[in-house]
Amino acid sequence: QVQLVESGGGLVQPGGSLRLSCAASGSIFGPIAMGWYRQTSGKQRELVATITDTDNTNYVDSVKGRFTISRDNAKNTVYLQMNSLEPEDTAVYYCNLLQILTRFTAWGQGTLVTVSS
Repeated sequence: QVQLVESGGGLVQPGGSLRLSCAASGSIFGPIAMGWYRQTSGKQRELVATITDTDNTNYVDSVKGRFTISRDNAKNTVYLQMNSLEPEDTAVYYCNLLQILTRFTAWGQGTLVTVSS
């Protein structure tokens, strides 16, 4: 069993910043990649950013230059620093973990980010 606990969502004005955190615990084996996805009502979940076990990062074009993903391997925690937030960033953000060797994947419960004045 792997548990992912997210925190850091909330209401912020356009142009503001938020930092999301996701702590993983449980039976985690071998190298892992972690990432953030987001979903709005009626739409498919979309990838926001990922980070591999070797700290290679990938971002969706719409957040490049504004969001930064990072991780603390000692704590099995991944962060998403979100700057210059726009109303279009409003969504439920989900943390994802991928065990690279087994391809096992786990999801967090989601945290709501609302960007509104």
